[in-house]
Amino acid sequence: MKVVVLGGYGNFGARIVRALAGDPAIALVVAGRDLARAQSLAGPLGAAAAVLDTGDAGLAHRLRALGAQLVIHTAGPFQDQGYAVARAAAAAGCHYIDLADGRRFVCDFAGGLDATFRQARRCAITGASTVPALSSAVVDALRPRFARLDAIDFCIAPAQQAPRGPATIAGVLSYCGTPVQVWKDGRWQQLRGWADPQPIRFARLKPRRGALCDIPDLELFPARYAGVRDVMFRAALEVGLTQSAFAGLAALRRFGVPLGQRALPALMHEAGKVFDRLGTPQGGMVVRLRGEGDGGVPLQLAWHLTAGDHHGPEIPCMAAILLARRLARGEGLAPGARACMGELALFEFAPEFSRWNMRTEVLEEPEAGHGA
Repeated sequence: MKVVVLGGYGNFGARIVRALAGDPAIALVVAGRDLARAQSLAGPLGAAAAVLDTGDAGLAHRLRALGAQLVIHTAGPFQDQGYAVARAAAAAGCHYIDLADGRRFVCDFAGGLDATFRQARRCAITGASTVPALSSAVVDALRPRFARLDAIDFCIAPAQQAPRGPATIAGVLSYCGTPVQVWKDGRWQQLRGWADPQPIRFARLKPRRGALCDIPDLELFPARYAGVRDVMFRAALEVGLTQSAFAGLAALRRFGVPLGQRALPALMHEAGKVFDRLGTPQGGMVVRLRGEGDGGVPLQLAWHLTAGDHHGPEIPCMAAILLARRLARGEGLAPGARACMGELALFEFAPEFSRWNMRTEVLEEPEAGHGA
C-alpha cells in the first residue's frame, strides 16, 4: 500500500514515517512543501519524497499521480483548517487518517464527509491521536467495571523538554481565555480555556497543575457514554511558571486584551526553550473514571501512562501507525468518515507502549474526586 504522509518531516509526521518505514506491506512517500527536508528523511529509510501543499487546488490530481492509497495528514494545527485535504483524498480514491485535535474539526468531520467517503468506498478517520483515539480506548476498557459511570476526568502531562513548534502553541492560544463548552453536572456549562489550574496526581510523576483545554472529547464523550454527568480534560505543564503564564494570558484575553495570534506563538516557542533546563524528559497521562461498581459501591479507577527518555511525543502517533498497518494488511475499515473512537482497543496499543518503554497501570483509588 502506498502511504503518503503529509507533513512527513515534521514533529509527528517524522515519527510516523520512521515507524512505518520497515513494514514490507507499505511503500512510503514523505510529503511536504520543502522537498529537501522530505528527501533528507526519506532517503536513508528507502522511502520516496514529494512536494505537496495542503492548500493546493490540484492536490487530488497530485495524489492520483503518486498512486497514493492512504493519506496520513499530520500538518497541523487543525483548529483553523477545513476539509480540503480529506476531500482531495476521497477524490483520489484514497483512505484518509489525520492527527487532528481541533474540537470543531473532529466533531463536525462525519457530518461533512461521511457521504463523500461512503460514495468513494474509502474510510476517513479523524482524531487518530492521543485524543480521542487513545483516550476513548482507555474509557472503553475500564467502562465494564462500572455499574454506573458518573465522571470522566483526564489529563495529559507533556515533558517540558518534549519537541514542540509554533503551530502547536498557536493551536493552544486559539482558545486560551475563551469560553469552552463543558459537560458538567449533567448540563452544558461554560468555563475558560487554560484558566484556573487545578492540582493533578500521577502514579510516577510529581503532581502538577492542569488547566482546561478545548478538545473533541469534551463534546464526543457525553454522547458516547450515556449517563455520564461530568467530562473534563486538562493539560498539565511540567514547569509551574509556564502553566501560570498561560493562566495569565487567559486572564488578559478575558478582559479583552488581544494576544497577537500571529507573533505570539513564535515568541512563546523561543521563550519556552529557556525553561527546558528546568524540566525533565518525563511525561504522562492519567484517565480517571468515577461512579459506582457492583452493589452500588463507590468506585474510582485511574489509568496511568508514564513515558520517559523524551518518548512522550510518540504517543500521539500510535493510533495512526496502528490503523495504517491494519489497512496495509488488508484488514479493511468500514467505509465512511468518523472520529477515531471504537476503532482501536486499548490492548492494541500495548506493543507500542512496550517499544518505547512506557509503563501503564490501573489503580483503584479510595477517595472520589476530580484527580486532585
